[in-house]
Amino acid sequence: MGFRKKNKSPPVLSHEFVIQNHADMVSCLAMIILLGLMFEVTAKFAIMFITVQYNVTQLLDEKSEPVNLYQYGPKDVATVFFYLLIAVILHALIQEYILDKMNRRLHLSKTKHSKFNESGQLAAFYLFSFIWGCSILTAEDFATNPTFLWEGYPHTHMVFQVKFFYICQIAYWLHALPELYFQKVRKEDIPRQLYYICLYVVHITGAYVLNLHRLGLVLLVPHYLVELLFHASRLFYFSDENKQKGFTLWALLFVIARLLTLTLSVLTFGFGLPRTENQGFSLAEGNFNVLTVRMTCLAAICLTQAWMMWKFINFQLKKWREHSQNQASKKKAVSPKSKPNKREPTRGGAANGVVKSDDKTSPRARKAKAS
Repeated sequence: MGFRKKNKSPPVLSHEFVIQNHADMVSCLAMIILLGLMFEVTAKFAIMFITVQYNVTQLLDEKSEPVNLYQYGPKDVATVFFYLLIAVILHALIQEYILDKMNRRLHLSKTKHSKFNESGQLAAFYLFSFIWGCSILTAEDFATNPTFLWEGYPHTHMVFQVKFFYICQIAYWLHALPELYFQKVRKEDIPRQLYYICLYVVHITGAYVLNLHRLGLVLLVPHYLVELLFHASRLFYFSDENKQKGFTLWALLFVIARLLTLTLSVLTFGFGLPRTENQGFSLAEGNFNVLTVRMTCLAAICLTQAWMMWKFINFQLKKWREHSQNQASKKKAVSPKSKPNKREPTRGGAANGVVKSDDKTSPRARKAKAS
């Protein structure tokens, strides 16, 4: 892990060396890009990495001041790369100065240690993204005008906050891929994490490229709230296993979020976009309002929600089985002990310590016969 002092340094450029010092190396790369702003020759290239590109000035009214809006383009790849580096650095800082200190106090097992780190990182990201997304939606007045999801499509122009939000979202989820190596994630956990990382990258990038950033933002905010509650509940559970009330609230909100996602998606792709004026497919204009694209997007969202519900049901069944087993074990421990069985007679006819003999040739039998 970066920023961590080690007594024994591994060989340079070995796997262990890269894992321990990856944050320092990434910091150096980010500093080189920032230093490029100091020189006129490299400034135009450095700006492409640091600042948001494709600025467009528009006049909404003749009397109003010009408004700065943004589009997307190939140069956004450079911007995403730079903020991917920033995400790696912030990941290492949170891990080193917050999560590692908490882990030392809790003394968790290896399995719980890995899940605790995962939940800690994701909870911080979900909290930040949820607050940021709510501030953007408040400015857009979505609650009073839900038709803004499809009115005026294609939505080729974005305000600065919306574009920067998507740049940071894509950068964060792309940074999660190398973190699987940097954090030494267990092999059995890698497929599970790869599934949701790839789903985030595909869905967020698809909403950004297809000019569906309004719908994507509206769907991300409640989803992040639900995920924030889950990972926060898991953090409290690891600190004290009796704190499980958060999972009940999460289960309720999870189902509501899935229904909300499906409702808004069907409303947008099934009723809103087909009735807009701009119908057709045009890469130059950024218009993807055709039946094939709409049905593909709707199918992708529906399949993702079905997969999430399937995982959710399996998770709840697993928790229910564990709870049933715990209750059964407690009942067995509390139940009274069974009565001890009577002592069986010993071999040879012994009972209550008295030995009885039926042998007629014994001395006592011969004496009785003689008398």
